[in-house]
Amino acid sequence: MRSPSEIRFRVQQELANLWLFAAPPSWGEPLTGPLPGLPDPEAVAAAVRLSPNRQAYLQQVEGLADELLTHRFRLLGLEPVDLGSPIPWRRDFLHGQETGLDYFRRIPYLDFQRAGDHKVIWELNRHQHLVLLAQAFLLTGRREFLDEIPRQLDHWMLENPVQKGIHWASALEVAFRALSWLWVLHLVGKHLPEDFRRRWMRSLHHHGLHLEHNLSFYFSPNTHLLGEAVALDALGRLLPDMPRSAQWRSLGSKTVLEQMQRQVREDGSHFEQSSYYHLYSVDFFLFFLVLHPEAPEWYRGKLVKMVDFLSALVSSQGILPLIGDEDGGRFFHPYGERNRFAQATLVSCANLLQRTDWLPSHGGLELEQAVWWMASDSLDRSNRRAALLPDSSRWFADTGLAVLRSEKAHVILDAGNFGAGSAGHSHADTLSMVAFVDGRELLIDPGTFTYISDPAARQRFRGTAAHNTVSIDSLEQAVPQGPFRWTTPPQVELLHWDSTDSCDILDACCRYGGFTHRRSVVFQKPGILVVLDRVTGPAGSHRIEQGWLVPEGTEGSDFLATIPIASAEPAERSQALGSRQAATRWVARYEGELPANMVAVIHFNGDRPGKIETSTASEIDFVVQLESGEFHFPQQGPPRLVPHPMQQ
Repeated sequence: MRSPSEIRFRVQQELANLWLFAAPPSWGEPLTGPLPGLPDPEAVAAAVRLSPNRQAYLQQVEGLADELLTHRFRLLGLEPVDLGSPIPWRRDFLHGQETGLDYFRRIPYLDFQRAGDHKVIWELNRHQHLVLLAQAFLLTGRREFLDEIPRQLDHWMLENPVQKGIHWASALEVAFRALSWLWVLHLVGKHLPEDFRRRWMRSLHHHGLHLEHNLSFYFSPNTHLLGEAVALDALGRLLPDMPRSAQWRSLGSKTVLEQMQRQVREDGSHFEQSSYYHLYSVDFFLFFLVLHPEAPEWYRGKLVKMVDFLSALVSSQGILPLIGDEDGGRFFHPYGERNRFAQATLVSCANLLQRTDWLPSHGGLELEQAVWWMASDSLDRSNRRAALLPDSSRWFADTGLAVLRSEKAHVILDAGNFGAGSAGHSHADTLSMVAFVDGRELLIDPGTFTYISDPAARQRFRGTAAHNTVSIDSLEQAVPQGPFRWTTPPQVELLHWDSTDSCDILDACCRYGGFTHRRSVVFQKPGILVVLDRVTGPAGSHRIEQGWLVPEGTEGSDFLATIPIASAEPAERSQALGSRQAATRWVARYEGELPANMVAVIHFNGDRPGKIETSTASEIDFVVQLESGEFHFPQQGPPRLVPHPMQQ
């Protein structure tokens, strides 16, 4: 049932959309850059050319720009694709579908059979590649990079009139495109022809009007609403001469501040509980702060918590593990190693918020983002780096993530509930974990691969059996309802958490489908992790699988020992939307009556796992005996480690 306020909002929204569709305003002044509040682009380009880390970055930018001149694009996790000329802006080039120019409400963009994969179509039309062309012109002086921009934009505006077609169906995509256009205007606007700028600003004005009336207060009040509000505020703040810039600035900034309060929890986590969407949100909130240095102190404080959370997830080699959905995009500069996108964000945050402990241990990433947002000061500050990211273990209570760290190992265990609302970007991964050794991947998440193009693959990649947890009778921990909804999520309870310099202990349980899965973890620092999985439930025979997903070529016997003994089988992972890579899954299986006990011992120290012995006693439910000590797991109460005398 819709509330009266929602009904009123939607009626006003549709009247405004129909007005914009039927009689779009003709305002179009030939505005030019640079824009207020952003660094001078000529000065930034000069600083980049003098930076000691410039060579690889300059080669990347010029190489990508050369590809763009031939309409060769690198999108999401896909292989580079040649789209030819003219560019088919509304076509899903992977699957061959294309939609027409009906009123945007009539475009079935979520229906793969009729419209294709909207993510593939929209990624190109975010026009972030045009920002790169502008940067390439500033850095190299090559005029052909500049001339390509109005050619593509004139064609796009001809092919996608206001309120017609798939590129007006998502306000977030309108927002991304508007932000890209703002950057192009800022970087090279003064070099573009006046008659073109007049046409272009007319369309950008239409983008702002569309956003003003289509903020996702009711449809997707998550990162969609946040990104739309950031873009609307930026339009109002950076283009004060546009007719409704004051209204855009007021509505946009008010909404961003509200969403910081609503979407960010006290432990710094984003309420959708996806590591990739958390990164998106940090970039949105950070860019708003760049444009609003006067933002209230509480806003800065919550952003600091968000970045602390992000830095706790990122490995010492800069890899962000994929927990929950990952959509393949990026707020700024969607190029380079995708699993290291968080590094440039951490550099930017470290510079603006003056926290050198967030800086990655190796430099260069300030050239991707920070220098364009904060000018040459970021280059000076980025040279004053902390040695490494902190190695202290953390418990994030609101999201239910435990981060176990030592100088060798980095483990992230999800002992929390699904995300807010319908948990559309959550995976069925409760009590799952990922792990790094010396900053390199060891235990991995399967990733996302697709949203709508392959429903079976969508469910397989986000399902329980694909993650590093226990699967019971092939049940999912929650019931999937379409690609972006879960019902009857599991009940999750934290039983114990404790962290010391020598040992971390986590004990939690997850209940679903009449079963209880209890996972007890003891991390003996610096490099031994013992996991006991206990499953109870209805009478009868049941099939329990304890799975461990690793990168292809990783030999389980080098680091993993299990009871029952695990065997290897081929598997898949996705490191970016649209891509699949081979992986290996090590699976220990039990079939029989419950309760069932399954043990895994993971070694991060490079030694092959030694002998595991287990026993039971009346006062202690389960004991795992290793050369380094005994790990006691009572039925009631927390686990504990009893080192051998030589380790005490």
